[in-house]
Amino acid sequence: MPDSSVASDRTRVFPLELDRLYPVVVRGEGVWVEDSAGKRYLDAMSGGSMAATLGHGRRDIIAAARDQALQLSYVHNERLTNPARERLAAELVEVAPPGMTRVRFTTGGAESNEAALQMARSYHVERGDTKRWHVISPAQAYHGPTMATLALTGRPGLQRPFGPYLSTHHHIPPSTWRFDSTGKAALAALDKVLEEVGPENVSAYFCEPITAAALPAYSPPELFWKGLAERREQHGFLILYDEVVTGMGRTGHWFAAEKLPLAPDIIATAKGLGAGYAAIGGVICQDRVYQAFANGSHKLTHGHTWDGAPVTCAVGLRVIEVLREEGLIDRMRVKGPHLRDELAAALADVPMVREVRGHGFLLGVEYVDPRDGRSFLPPELGTARRVDLTAMDVGLIVYSTMPTRDGYAGDQTLFAPPFTTTDTELTQMVERFAETIRTVAKSIEAELK
Repeated sequence: MPDSSVASDRTRVFPLELDRLYPVVVRGEGVWVEDSAGKRYLDAMSGGSMAATLGHGRRDIIAAARDQALQLSYVHNERLTNPARERLAAELVEVAPPGMTRVRFTTGGAESNEAALQMARSYHVERGDTKRWHVISPAQAYHGPTMATLALTGRPGLQRPFGPYLSTHHHIPPSTWRFDSTGKAALAALDKVLEEVGPENVSAYFCEPITAAALPAYSPPELFWKGLAERREQHGFLILYDEVVTGMGRTGHWFAAEKLPLAPDIIATAKGLGAGYAAIGGVICQDRVYQAFANGSHKLTHGHTWDGAPVTCAVGLRVIEVLREEGLIDRMRVKGPHLRDELAAALADVPMVREVRGHGFLLGVEYVDPRDGRSFLPPELGTARRVDLTAMDVGLIVYSTMPTRDGYAGDQTLFAPPFTTTDTELTQMVERFAETIRTVAKSIEAELK
């Protein structure tokens, strides 16, 4: 029998964390995964990265990929197209916010975000506005591990040691209960940045409409969004949404943009489009963005080998069919608030838990020092890591984040189950998570005395 977990000194893989044991998962079915020792885990993180939105082992999606591969598996996108690519682009435009008319395919979230940046910059250049290149984004965000996407975050811990390679962008603080619950301070910070760099030099405001890993299930208040829309109208920059996580139904809508009082110019999406069965993403733009190219150079350069490949697009098409046929987005819109309430009720008596946030099947749990109910927990306690490891012990997969060096976020946990999770399985997830947090909270409180 193979080992049930692998350490860095017993593998040829270069792991992300060399001091962590990695369970060897050998099979999955629905919302369950099983390791090589036979232990089963409830997957409350959709594959660990929120990508496996429809659960594991879907024979219909696997069949869609197989059928397409038998007919045509691959052609390059620069000189050729294919029916699956054309159909998927039409389907995405149909479910995207009004005014979106064109899609550029990618093979993942970071690529989608980087392509969105390139599209925004190229849009301004096509219009002769060549000075615009600065990007403003929230300090608490994560947009991917490429040099361009790392530069978008304001989290210094993620950027080290790559600083010399990163573009200098500008960041504003989040509007959380701790710093600015109204959104006024964030708008003031945005105005200050616009004044410092000159609004005529700003290409885009880039953000997650609802944050995933960096501030789980957080979104600024309506005042901020309305103020952002006013400033776009006044200054002419574009608004770009990172919907790598929230796109394709996660929040109870096809795109989280539907919930906000302003429409973006460009949307980047990925994870849910392939549902964990194919590496595929896309960048969707407003018609006025496309028209800048149509009236200009007639080209948007740069792409990747697998962009819009037949097999991956066939998977995307079947994912959209499943979402429609099984009414999963409507279910999440209805069930999401109940799941948030159940999670909050299960943790209500734990002083370490300050807030439970939720949008559809994207939920966040925020922890504080139980001694005052407000301060961040001391980083040396390693609360986030304890939560994840304890959850694994009880057969549950979640994802937690540690405090950030900029002081905007403390320990938090992300809870993002597959859309196909049954009510019974959701209850089991909540029960196991509550058990996890009580265990961790007890040990934390003992150490803080």
